[in-house]
Amino acid sequence: MSASRRDVDPAFHGAGTKAGMEVWRIENFAVVPIPKSSHGKFFTGDSYVILKTTSLKNGALRHDIHYWLGKDTTQDEAATAAIKTIELDTVLGGRAVQYREVQGNETKKFLSYFRPCIIPQQGGVASGFRHTDVNEHEHETRLYLCKGKHVVHIKEVPFVRSSLNHDGIFILDTRSKIFQFNGSNSTIQERAKALEVVQHIKDTFHDGKCEVAAIEDGKLMADADAGEFWGFFGGFAPLPRKVSSEEARDLETFSVKLVCVENGQPTPVDADSLTRELLNTNKCYLLDCGIEVHVWIGRNTSLEERKIASAAAEELISGPDRQKCHVIRVVEGFETVMFRSKFDTWPQTAGAAASEDGRVKVAALLKRQGLNVEGLTKSDTSKEEPQPYIDCTGDLQVWHVNGDEKVLLASSDQTKFYSGDCYIFQYAYSGEDKEEYLIGTWFGRKSVEDERASAISLSGKMVEALKSQAVQTRLYEGKEPIQFFSIFQIFIVLKGGLSSGYRRFITENSTADETYSEDGLALFRVQGSGPDNMQAIQVEPVASSLNSSYCYILHNDTTVFTWSGSLTTSEHQELVERLLDQIKPNIQYKPQKEGTETEQFWGLLGGKCDYSNQKIVKEPENDPHLFYCDFSKDNLKVTEIFNFTQDDLMTEDVYILDCHSDIFVWIGQKVDTKIRSQALKLGEEFLEHDFLLEKISRETSIFILTEGNEPPFFTRFFTWDSAKSAMHGNSYQRKLAIVKTGVTRPMLMFQKPKRRVPTSGGRSVTDKSQRSRSMSFSPDNVRARGRSPAFSALAANFENPNSRNLSTPPPAVTRLYPKSTIPDSVNPVPRSAAIAALTASFESAKESVESKSSRESLEANSNENPISVSGRNDDLTIKEEMNEGEDEDDGGLPIFPYERLTTSSSDPVTDIDITKREAYLSSVEFKEKFGMKKSAFYDLPKWKQNKLKMAVHLF
Repeated sequence: MSASRRDVDPAFHGAGTKAGMEVWRIENFAVVPIPKSSHGKFFTGDSYVILKTTSLKNGALRHDIHYWLGKDTTQDEAATAAIKTIELDTVLGGRAVQYREVQGNETKKFLSYFRPCIIPQQGGVASGFRHTDVNEHEHETRLYLCKGKHVVHIKEVPFVRSSLNHDGIFILDTRSKIFQFNGSNSTIQERAKALEVVQHIKDTFHDGKCEVAAIEDGKLMADADAGEFWGFFGGFAPLPRKVSSEEARDLETFSVKLVCVENGQPTPVDADSLTRELLNTNKCYLLDCGIEVHVWIGRNTSLEERKIASAAAEELISGPDRQKCHVIRVVEGFETVMFRSKFDTWPQTAGAAASEDGRVKVAALLKRQGLNVEGLTKSDTSKEEPQPYIDCTGDLQVWHVNGDEKVLLASSDQTKFYSGDCYIFQYAYSGEDKEEYLIGTWFGRKSVEDERASAISLSGKMVEALKSQAVQTRLYEGKEPIQFFSIFQIFIVLKGGLSSGYRRFITENSTADETYSEDGLALFRVQGSGPDNMQAIQVEPVASSLNSSYCYILHNDTTVFTWSGSLTTSEHQELVERLLDQIKPNIQYKPQKEGTETEQFWGLLGGKCDYSNQKIVKEPENDPHLFYCDFSKDNLKVTEIFNFTQDDLMTEDVYILDCHSDIFVWIGQKVDTKIRSQALKLGEEFLEHDFLLEKISRETSIFILTEGNEPPFFTRFFTWDSAKSAMHGNSYQRKLAIVKTGVTRPMLMFQKPKRRVPTSGGRSVTDKSQRSRSMSFSPDNVRARGRSPAFSALAANFENPNSRNLSTPPPAVTRLYPKSTIPDSVNPVPRSAAIAALTASFESAKESVESKSSRESLEANSNENPISVSGRNDDLTIKEEMNEGEDEDDGGLPIFPYERLTTSSSDPVTDIDITKREAYLSSVEFKEKFGMKKSAFYDLPKWKQNKLKMAVHLF
């Protein structure tokens, strides 16, 4: 493509060099920059060029160009905007996607830039219309029609009763009040989105100072607001039924046509099926899909040829029946998913390397021609290690799946998984204001389908037992996310398996048993980022398994070698030291460096041979995509939501967040139970369809989460407000409460007590210079994860000290699955004894905590500030909020035996107020149940109350 300075408008020089938005208006055939303060403000008589620059996770910049045409813009302005868009693309290296936007029929992507909506104002430059002042708007009553479930199209309609109908949602903006009229056929989600527009109008045109009223279709004069609303239309009258248009259905059934633009003339391309091979890099093509027309531009076409192709597309949709069509221009090598999906076959994209190479060449060409190309060559990939975004100091339990059963593993075995088996793990950790749970299944590469199904079923029951408040995940060997490695810290994958399913498989298929043996020959690849995230993966004991980017452990009985690739660092070699203590402790090893290996080393591997010596480059984190899932048809249909926010997650719907390396299935509170139960199947179906055409693996990690239980590694993709997901009502009712009150708190489902902030900053990390093999993970050095003094005291009353490893918390108390976690050898504790022991443990724990707090306070004050410490001790005391809405006192009633309080008692109690008999009975029942009076119970901190309730439930 040839481009020179005279071909490009000077206003575009330096555009698109950093993330953000840039807007220009067409004035006298030239582009004039619009200040940032006026972005989103459009006039019906003007044309605009909008550039959206997005910084991707891989360091590159993505450009989307839109040219917006007001309904009253002139033909000259519209044509100029189309041409200027091509010039801007030239400056950006010829790889931007370009969209034609027409007022009232904008694309969803365009509208997502200006949430919640754009409301074009009357006026224009070339048309001679006067630009309306915002202040004048508030004095004029206007009626708007709102359409859209995810983004909202706003259209001003005549302020008459005949504009209203049962299908739409209408906003009546008056001087002192804004009314939202909800047609009876509109959906809850559409009503909720329209309320965002109401809020926008209130803030923009009323300075946030006006009343808001919601009017329901069909309620007639049920309330004062409805009467006031209909009064603006001269009183109530029946509304006409809207006749659905056939136009949209005609466009949906439109057959796709491919047209080649050559020498300025469009020529249809005859082909039985659409394939990539039909597109010639020296030509431009039009792909007519009815509702949209795609312009495909070959890399070797000239700027003039591109302008001619764009003009041909404009001509194609110039008819009165195609006014709502979109024109989307794509450049060879940068085709959109929508464009590629129209073809029967499309080869996998060349990848980021080829794209970057093309970008550098284009930038060099433009620079020689005197154009500013700053930013075009910037694509520095972030080298930071991925973060788990989860508290890694929680409590971990692991079960081995054997046939249809699960067997709890001892703490010493829970980090060693076999590739032929399946496992279930449960991880409990401190959330924002409550304890959070992550329950997952791990499938080894050679595990059998029957045991995979059993693992899914068993883990599903565990989630149900927690009332679906746990996050559920399905993981495959080799596809584990960073969260998994971080909570395990040490993770070792061994060959073979121990389950009955795996043993049956190797017997039926006469397959050699390769199950790991400590005395046999084995080779482990060492990987990870540090002591809190390290793995040893058993691989084939042959030289071809080596890679210069890794370290390895090789053993044969008591002979142990370590091998360090030439591309490894001292940090990698340190991980080898630590993992040796897990695989071959207390055995002297022989270190080997790449290029200086001994014959004995190569002999164990069957001889020296070629292996990979290329540096392993980690793929950068992909940008997330949010999809709405539609279940109205037999097949799964998804709709992408661009520039998504938390407000896009509607409580009635299901959404999938695609992060490429893993996907999240988010389920709203109001979703049907049948759909909830199919969440995992939904995620697998999403992976199978590969809607983004990115060759996503069907073994990609799947996380299933419900509204109100979102983990931090999900919410990090949003600007998150946990109060919104804790509100009562459907999406519309929640939004209405926020619009009317301006806050989310009044409709909270429950007020949660604030979680006690720990005094320390979590896991302590020893300085690297002080690390050595002697401080590795031996049972004596492993700490109890997440245990507080109160928890330890509580646990001591329910666990058998001879049945567990003391390095981990007791399964019977830390989890809510006593039947699956309490060893058979543990005898049930009598209920009365358990309650008494539990109460005593609380007092002991309290004394321990207060004593420790006092000592720490005194030491701190004596060392730092020698003033009185009497006031500071109060601050160190653990404070918990009381349950709201519960009786705080039982009125100081004396306690009598239950039998003497009944009306049929042979020895009834005297000198009591018989009108309070039920209160006396209630007090007795409560004391028998909890071992204390109500007043004493509710004086306890919240966490003590919860532990007592749990104990009563268990026994």
